This record gives sequence, structure tokens and C-alpha cells, in this order.
Amino acid sequence: MTAIIERVLNDALALPPIERAELIRRLFQSFDVSEDNHIDTAWTEEVESRIEAYEKGLLTASPAEEVLARINRR
Repeated sequence: MTAIIERVLNDALALPPIERAELIRRLFQSFDVSEDNHIDTAWTEEVESRIEAYEKGLLTASPAEEVLARINRR
């Protein structure tokens, strides 16, 4: 790995989780040259509606560790 990539990676890892997720999304989008963005739009709307519902107390959340432990027990 080049020094520049290493520095960018370290900077990215220092970001809060939501900002890291946004960075990942934008990096993945840079590879997508298709004009079929309706799926991305639908997922964006779904995510935003879930966040809004969570913030209003209409949805609950579980820590990632608990979710992964449940998956691993299956």
C-alpha cells in the first residue's frame, strides 16, 4: 500500500461511523457507471425513512455486537 493510501485509510478510519459509511457509498458509486440509479434512489429513501422513524422513537435498534452474535448463533 502506498503512503498516500495508508494516510487516506488512517484518516477515514478516524471518521465517525456515519461519515465512514458515506465515504464507502461514494467510493462504490465511483465504480458504478450505469445509468440505472433508481435502485440507489429507492435505498436512499428507505434508509432515510428508517432513520427518521428511529429518531421519532417508532423503531428500536440493537447494538451491532448483539445482532452479529444472533447471526453467528444460527
